[in-house]
Amino acid sequence: MRRKLLPFLFFFLAAVAFAAPDRPSRPPNIVLIYGDDIGYGDFGCYGATAVKTPNVDRLAGEGIRFTNAYCSSATCTPSRYSLLTGEYPFRQKGTNVLPGDAALIIEPGRATLPSLLKHAGYKTGIVGKWHLGLGADKVDWNGEIKPGPLEVGFDYSFIMAATMDRVPCVYIENHRVVGLDPKDPIQVSYKKPFPGELTGPDVKDRSTLKMDRSHNHNDAIINGIGRIGFMTGGKAALWKDEEMADVFTRQALDFIGREKDKPFFLYLATSDIHKPHVPHPRFVGKTPMGPRGDTIVEFDACVGAVLKKLDELHLAENTIVIISSDNGPVLDDGYKDGSNEKVGDHKPAGPLRGGKYSRFEGGTRMPFLVRWPARVKPGVSDAIVSQVDLPASLAILAGQKPDPKTMPDSQNVLPALLGESKTGREEVVLHAQDGGLALRSGNWKYISPGKMREGLGPWKFSVIPEPGLLFDLSSDPGETKDLAAANPEKIRELADKLKTISNNPQQ
Repeated sequence: MRRKLLPFLFFFLAAVAFAAPDRPSRPPNIVLIYGDDIGYGDFGCYGATAVKTPNVDRLAGEGIRFTNAYCSSATCTPSRYSLLTGEYPFRQKGTNVLPGDAALIIEPGRATLPSLLKHAGYKTGIVGKWHLGLGADKVDWNGEIKPGPLEVGFDYSFIMAATMDRVPCVYIENHRVVGLDPKDPIQVSYKKPFPGELTGPDVKDRSTLKMDRSHNHNDAIINGIGRIGFMTGGKAALWKDEEMADVFTRQALDFIGREKDKPFFLYLATSDIHKPHVPHPRFVGKTPMGPRGDTIVEFDACVGAVLKKLDELHLAENTIVIISSDNGPVLDDGYKDGSNEKVGDHKPAGPLRGGKYSRFEGGTRMPFLVRWPARVKPGVSDAIVSQVDLPASLAILAGQKPDPKTMPDSQNVLPALLGESKTGREEVVLHAQDGGLALRSGNWKYISPGKMREGLGPWKFSVIPEPGLLFDLSSDPGETKDLAAANPEKIRELADKLKTISNNPQQ
């Protein structure tokens, strides 16, 4: 009799253990809030004092703040590609910054972060900036726009095609432009203007513009701001820049509300703080740094709205919230908004050298926060992690088994993300749009010979000579002392290692 009862006792105890109060009854929701051009030093929890970010700081205090987390590239499209595919961008042609009419660069049907989570039973949604191309060839903006997010794993999408400073300046929900009047069809060109449409050279009195350019951004004039590229039509569908953060936040909150009864993955890719910096009027003047600083406050408000929604729906305890950015900071990136003149003592990259477009640390070392009250204990982690690791790590958390052939560079660093290990990956490859690569290996940083940008805009351009640059980040996080000459064996070792990794995807 006692033997017969043992199996039942085992299953009873297992059921009790699974239902214990400290164990979630379902897989955790995942909210990934992905900022744009936000630097390592732009949040209060990373040392900023000229701008207040109470909501981001709250999340940092309730979760883990990472000090050695990286994006894959110093610009947007390649970082976003790696984030979703688990593959370094230099392995795939066409992953540099895309025009707004580019074709989709993620092959439909390949394994991605959202597709693996969808396979695990998650409802998946993207709201915000896409910038990974749409369509298979020339996009018809007046019909069904696909393939796109829905063909690479998302159940729902509400996006802009590229960036705030590029046409088309419209929102796309699932496969169609939002609010499009069929009698006013959209056309887009990155080669020549459309007759009768206002462009930069047509504006003789630049004071009539909402924001003037410092360089580039002299094509189509939309909402009083010069853009890259030309478009005509779609007047009823055009966005207003100062309303964009609210539009995306509202769509994100609606998605959470709709999917609250099942596990969901929300990828909220904010427009802030990308140029042009045009915050909603209620945020204007919130910092002494002008529009760039004010959009940081706007980003923080978006974070606050998401956290409030999770609290109201009693979802916060079992929801993983991750905050990071696609690349380092930039000041003058094409508009006269006073970013350089008003930055004051604020250091957008914190103690790091360089910013957007650069292989120095400021270009790719990111703010990175993880909160999961049900499991993660608050703290600070020095573990090396990369955004390219999120597909494998989160898929494994959801019970999926990522294929290293389709996600060759994504490593399982879940123990580090959850604060259960002090170590993450050993090495991480870093990329810049000029095609150059760098390698972080332990505390060593190797930057290969080639072109390099210095500064936060305007930039100084230089060429790194052979054999490259070598820094010890443990004692020199600002990369001020090149140790290549004193360590010829180490620089050869790292150069060989970088070559091996770049030529052979890690299995």
